[in-house]
Amino acid sequence: MEVVAESIDVVSRVRGLIEAGEASQSRVAKEAGVSTSALSQVLAGSYAADPARIVERLSAWMAAREERAAARLPQAPAFVPTPTAGRVVAALAYAQMAADVAVIYGAAGVGKTMAVQEYARTRPAVWVAVMTPGHAGVTAALEEVAAAVGVKDCPQSPARIHREIVARVRETGGLIVVDEAQHLSVAALDALRSIFDAAGVGLALVGNDLVYTRMTGGSRAAYLDRLFSRIGKRVSLRRAQDADIEAVAKAAGGEAWREVMEIGRQPGAIRAVVKVLRLARMMAQAAGEALAAAHVAAARRDLEGA
Repeated sequence: MEVVAESIDVVSRVRGLIEAGEASQSRVAKEAGVSTSALSQVLAGSYAADPARIVERLSAWMAAREERAAARLPQAPAFVPTPTAGRVVAALAYAQMAADVAVIYGAAGVGKTMAVQEYARTRPAVWVAVMTPGHAGVTAALEEVAAAVGVKDCPQSPARIHREIVARVRETGGLIVVDEAQHLSVAALDALRSIFDAAGVGLALVGNDLVYTRMTGGSRAAYLDRLFSRIGKRVSLRRAQDADIEAVAKAAGGEAWREVMEIGRQPGAIRAVVKVLRLARMMAQAAGEALAAAHVAAARRDLEGA
């Protein structure tokens, strides 16, 4: 059935975006919530059933796309080489070069993950496995590491997963980075230690204070002494430095106004600064004004629900 007359414009506009390279057909289908094959048939005018439902979703997708474009949502800054990021990168570089263990832990929102991602982007043979509460157990943690290093068709046995990971990374001069490592159980941390011993590559554990506490506190300390004793580099990040806040504020299009510095010294630190400045820039754009401290204060009140 042909697309009804009132829907021809929507289909034509979607087709034009795809032909112009502004969006791929698979991306449109995914974001609009329709199947790729159905979208292809509608665009070609060969859809056998009533296309009204698909056209309705495409229309909604177009409206949302235009709304985002009109809002001109400011982009968050890419990696900013702050002093804290420099400490993280230096620890990762040491762990990789020396085939040693580094533990990077401390406050949330100071840029640990961004620094890890930048290091992995700019260095060869660096694999990043991000843990969640669902990865606490040995098998789940090993499966995530296996996926990060490129092991296909991961076996179900923890021992076999261990062997596959070791075979994949041995003699690469590489580095396995485990982010959000505070979610791992003591047994899972010990499983990572075993991989480190067998593979001869660097290992970096990145997370909050629980990472270090779990390795040094109570009865667990004796159990993990074989991992703790292998740590060659420890980096404790208590809070964002003022120089970090200033650098991120500048990269986000703002300045180190008093309000910005106050935000950066609170929990969430750099992450909070980026979010507040992003909203402040939107407010300034909507008002046709240059970004100023007043916009930052207004954005902070809005985000805090004040």
